[in-house]
Amino acid sequence: MAQQEGLGPAPEDPEYVEHRTTTVEQGRFCAARCSCGWRGPARRARSLARADAEGHGTGP
Repeated sequence: MAQQEGLGPAPEDPEYVEHRTTTVEQGRFCAARCSCGWRGPARRARSLARADAEGHGTGP
């Protein structure tokens, strides 16, 4: 299977994982989680947890 340089795996490839992120309340803290199993650090500010989630979805 040939891939163009600079592009990730295509949705039909077995290596492809769609990242669906969300934030979860944990008492006074909020954490980002992803459908791939990734978890961000607990944050007091929801905006920071959302930024973690966005960074994970667009990261390498």
